[in-house]
Amino acid sequence: MSTRRRLVACVVLVVLCRVAQGLFAHRPSWFFPAYRTLSKVWAGALALLCSLVPFTIWDMGILALVVLALVVLVRRLRAHEPLLPLLSWVLLGASCTYAAFALGWALNHYAPPLSGELGLEVRTYDTGELADATRAYLERAAQLAPQVPRDDDGALERQGFYELARIAGRSYEGLGERWPLLAGPNVPVKALLVWGYPLLYSGHTGIYWAATGEAGVPLDCAVADQPYIMCHEAAHRLGIASEQEANFCAFLACNASDDVRFAYSGYYNAFVYCFNALWRYDPEAAQQLLSGYAETDLAYGVALVWNDRIATHEHYEAYEGPFEKVGTTVNDGYLKSFGQAEGVRSYGLVVDYLIAWHQAA
Repeated sequence: MSTRRRLVACVVLVVLCRVAQGLFAHRPSWFFPAYRTLSKVWAGALALLCSLVPFTIWDMGILALVVLALVVLVRRLRAHEPLLPLLSWVLLGASCTYAAFALGWALNHYAPPLSGELGLEVRTYDTGELADATRAYLERAAQLAPQVPRDDDGALERQGFYELARIAGRSYEGLGERWPLLAGPNVPVKALLVWGYPLLYSGHTGIYWAATGEAGVPLDCAVADQPYIMCHEAAHRLGIASEQEANFCAFLACNASDDVRFAYSGYYNAFVYCFNALWRYDPEAAQQLLSGYAETDLAYGVALVWNDRIATHEHYEAYEGPFEKVGTTVNDGYLKSFGQAEGVRSYGLVVDYLIAWHQAA
């Protein structure tokens, strides 16, 4: 393939993706639920194929390709050869990856709301309803908190990543029987060995790489978050593109688990999301909610939950820096480009789903 043809192919792929986005954005009823089904089958096949190796293929692959491109670049510069052919190959590889991502999975951002398919009535809620849901999730988390492995000081003990990854990979099996939409591949979530720490410094705790169907999570996520984050990335593998819906699916998967570490992580995160929203809208109500357990049987469990929240904040605080702003900006632009008008703020909109689930229980 000539350089010119490679460049033309790049343009064609990008235009094709943009046209597909326009069609899905304006006529989603033409494509769903068929597209999500096909996307999930494709993602499952990729995930199953890539599960033959224990490491994240794209994680290693990008590093290898970068090194290869640099070696070729140096050789061309030394030989005074033109750089356009090399650049055309790089652009073609990036365009093919983008097309696989956009056409094979990311158009799920235009799917109908998951709430309808789960039979949940999500609406606008008042502060009282938010406080009630926050209280319910805190109490359940407080009941589970003493059962989770902890050290002598009450801090959560870090669990084996690969054991949790296998459990998370199977976490939607039971849910898939109730809601076929959530049926899909059950291969383990993978560790990000190369890009895991850079990802954390960019302000992110996981990534689903659609071109390989791999759900990846850094090794150093906060202990309280790790099972929940794994289930979040596994939800993306099921064609759940929306961040708020993937967050809610992660809660469902953790809630359905018979492993106390997952159950606690799910209720802990549900409480944190709801409490943060309550604090934002009514700080006084949030303070009263916490102080109301001082003399109750749940006081110890509530203290553990709150200490886990502090420990989680301190853990991620160590990764804060200039790269976090860049990562947030990039992710915000990506989400908005695929129809999530709230951008990164959509991570917090899971609260509406959590309130609806609490009220339906």
